[in-house]
Amino acid sequence: MRTAERNRKTAETDIQLKLNLDGTGESRVNTGCGFLDHMLVLFARHGRFDLDILCKGDIQVDDHHTVEDIGICLGDAFARALGDKRGAVRYGSTLLPMDEALILTAVDLSGRGLLCYELQIPTEKVGTFDTELVEEFLLAFTRQSNITVHVQQLAGKNSHHIIEGAFKSLARSLDAASAIDLRFSQEIPSTKGVL
Repeated sequence: MRTAERNRKTAETDIQLKLNLDGTGESRVNTGCGFLDHMLVLFARHGRFDLDILCKGDIQVDDHHTVEDIGICLGDAFARALGDKRGAVRYGSTLLPMDEALILTAVDLSGRGLLCYELQIPTEKVGTFDTELVEEFLLAFTRQSNITVHVQQLAGKNSHHIIEGAFKSLARSLDAASAIDLRFSQEIPSTKGVL
């Protein structure tokens, strides 16, 4: 089983996170930020990752530190669980419709953390959640996981649908990329021999 645990405690957040890449999509998530909880639960379900997250953050200030630090922890957990990436497919992409929204994600377990972000979220908030934090979460995740992530919005007008589509699409792309290809289960998926 490819699993990882990550604990992170700062003056701003206290996070305990467990990840199983080879799970069933079960999750227990309590970040103190309801919209983020919703996104992480569906991320786990659509990626078939088992995910437990408990976070106590300074949400009386705002959600920024909580969102960014969870992105850091989740990215680090992905990197640890993937290990040397032996046998992994490496690449994954998903074109996902979420009602009127259409989101494309593509990922490469490249060892080079990069985010190419092209979402045009029309509102500044969904409920109490600052929509600019979607990019902050993805930046933290990609930098810490060393995964290349492209996320593009091809259609969409509803902020909730756009963000939800992005999280679902990313989860499915990560699931595809991290899957073990039994034909090459003992190989690193790179001509360099390392990722």
